[in-house]
Amino acid sequence: MNAIKSSDYDESKIQTLSALNHIRTRPGMYIGRLGNGSNANDGIYILLKEIIDNSVDEFILGCGTRILINLDGHKVTVRDFGRGIPFGKLVDCVSQINTGGKFNDDVYQFSVGLNGVGTKAVNALSNEFTVTSYREGRFSRASFVRGILQKTEEGEADAPNGTEMSFVPDESPSIFGDYSFHLDFIEERLWNYAYLNTGLSLEFEFVSPEGKRQRKVYKSKEGLLDLLAREVGDNGIYKICHYTNKDKTLEFAFTHNAGSFSESYFSYVNGQHTSDGGTHQSAFKEGILKGINEHFKKSWAPADAREGIIGAISIRVKEPIFESQTKNKLGNTEIRFPIINEVKDAVVDFLLKNPDEAKKLEEKILATEKQHKEIAQLKKGAKEVAQKTKLNIPKLKECKYHLGQTGAHAADGERSMIFLTEGDSAAGTLNSVRDVSTQAVFALRGKVRNVYGAKRGVIYDTEELYNMMAALGIENGIDGLRYGKVIIATDADTDGFHIQILLMTYFLTFFQDLVMAGRLYILETPLFRVRNKSVTTYCYSEKERDEKAAQIRGSEVTRFKGLGELNAKEFGQFIGEDMRLTPVSISTMNEMQKELGFYMGDNTPERRQFIMENLV
Repeated sequence: MNAIKSSDYDESKIQTLSALNHIRTRPGMYIGRLGNGSNANDGIYILLKEIIDNSVDEFILGCGTRILINLDGHKVTVRDFGRGIPFGKLVDCVSQINTGGKFNDDVYQFSVGLNGVGTKAVNALSNEFTVTSYREGRFSRASFVRGILQKTEEGEADAPNGTEMSFVPDESPSIFGDYSFHLDFIEERLWNYAYLNTGLSLEFEFVSPEGKRQRKVYKSKEGLLDLLAREVGDNGIYKICHYTNKDKTLEFAFTHNAGSFSESYFSYVNGQHTSDGGTHQSAFKEGILKGINEHFKKSWAPADAREGIIGAISIRVKEPIFESQTKNKLGNTEIRFPIINEVKDAVVDFLLKNPDEAKKLEEKILATEKQHKEIAQLKKGAKEVAQKTKLNIPKLKECKYHLGQTGAHAADGERSMIFLTEGDSAAGTLNSVRDVSTQAVFALRGKVRNVYGAKRGVIYDTEELYNMMAALGIENGIDGLRYGKVIIATDADTDGFHIQILLMTYFLTFFQDLVMAGRLYILETPLFRVRNKSVTTYCYSEKERDEKAAQIRGSEVTRFKGLGELNAKEFGQFIGEDMRLTPVSISTMNEMQKELGFYMGDNTPERRQFIMENLV
């Protein structure tokens, strides 16, 4: 190998990018992932969030109670009824990094967007971007293409004060490529805004998949109480505990969810969903435990007191410290003890004032404590096997780096993944082409046990379920998860789909927090290969197969049913940079439990009727 000469590295290699070019060259620094819209955290939804955040900030200040959102194809328009951006700074506010009105608390005290970056990133990453400000009977408008100013105009306007921004995310291959908006992801974000800003009305206009123009309004009266009521439905063990302090800097709600073995939390800072939690969420959990133990004069373990809990917390902080521009995790340490104490006192007050609810909670904790003691006995009885398994989990091919890695390989740890696949044939194909640094493989013997309605002890009675849990490191919760992604990789046939459903039932029953954290995926592999002597292409649907077959002269079509049918040379490309993953998500806990009961519970006349109506 030839050494790289120092003379090859001179002044000509040093670059200084403009703010615009830096955003377009390194978009991940500003909006996290890019994606194509198939994941709720993809960049196109972050662009929408950045625009709506500014409108919500106006509402928080008491300026405007409505926000209009319009989706027309790829074009998004957001109109608020706040004060409107001052005309003289209109262009700067949407194009100049570190320009905005939120660098002190003279105007905005509790804003998410404190760094003057968000709207500029939307502008730079959009094919088209237009901002219009309405103030006192006049308007000012500026239009951009990929962040470059095209024209400005001003004049009279018969319109209420406020700001309107419209954008079309850039479809360049290096930015978003071939993307599409999923309505359910947008609706979930709008509901979150409504729950966190009682009295705010978000009005969404869009074209339904059936081609009909529709309009929905998202509004909440009881904030986080409404959020949990929607999530839990009739599955709450006791009345939801809901608290808001006088200055509205802290709001929380929680209850225990029947049939759940996980802790599930929704946490927010200044209206921003902190999907990875942070100081406020950990303090909330600790405050609940302290409040419960103080009221009942017990010293219950966290796992006993909080198993099955579902909670939500929202705080407002003047100077939030986030781990990145995408603001997924809060780092402020000074808020920890104040939140713990306020939550604890509120929990004690709730339990004192609601003795019937307190009794239900106590019975739930005692039952959980008993179950945990039984599981401990199972663990003890299987100690020798467990120790052996811990050292050498059968059918697991490990990778080098894992989630939670620190130092130089932290990013490798975040990129780590484990494939849960069926049988030795598929596992062998995966093993031969995987990246051993970040990709692990766990081979299943076949169809796993249907655990719907089972107690957690079934994991310790079933070797394969236990080994899978141990491999993932989630026995004591998601904090121990060893991989950034857990990927179900099965054959594209009825048996493969059945295994997918059984595995999803396993995770949704015992490890809901893994799913809610967006860590569970299904691997998409091609169904068809269309080729002739000079061209080979792979298709993921019958429609795509027919299109390619018509384009490629003299083509032959091969149908793939199993992962093992793909040779290593072919398969490697499908778990590389262009890997297609479908995230497993749930709309609400309530809907999830209903669907699991329908598909995986006892055979019912309703399910038989459904099968007959949809049988092909």
